[in-house]
Amino acid sequence: MTTAPTRTFGERLRGLVPQLMRFGVIGLVGLVVDVGGFNLLRFGGSGGEGLLHEYVLLAKVISSFAATVVAWVGNRYWTFRTTRREEKHHEFAWFVIVAVVGMGISLGCLWISHYLLGFKTPLADNISANGVGLVLATMFRFYAYRQHVFNNRG
Repeated sequence: MTTAPTRTFGERLRGLVPQLMRFGVIGLVGLVVDVGGFNLLRFGGSGGEGLLHEYVLLAKVISSFAATVVAWVGNRYWTFRTTRREEKHHEFAWFVIVAVVGMGISLGCLWISHYLLGFKTPLADNISANGVGLVLATMFRFYAYRQHVFNNRG
């Protein structure tokens, strides 16, 4: 009985770098779809009023959903192409769950900073939600996508 050679931490890390880079590219594309879609829906019409100018939350839900679909397709067919599941609908459902938990992490950071600690400036809100929250949520998402969503091992 032969066992596979054990890889060092450095070897495992070097093996993750290309996947992390692809994950980052897909994340940036998703961000552009989300932010661009939101602004287009709100302000992309004549006179600066888009189709959903008065419906801020609906515009954000639609742009977030579009970004989630883009991110799932990109991650499924590029970032995690060698480990994706056969059952697309099952994988997508888990992807959405992980995305929502990731969004909750960002919102939690914002809530703590804004309401619990009382940091209410636009800069503080952006640092907590889009700085700390985004970093923590991205780390969680990468781990969860790799271990649970795009994992054909079981």
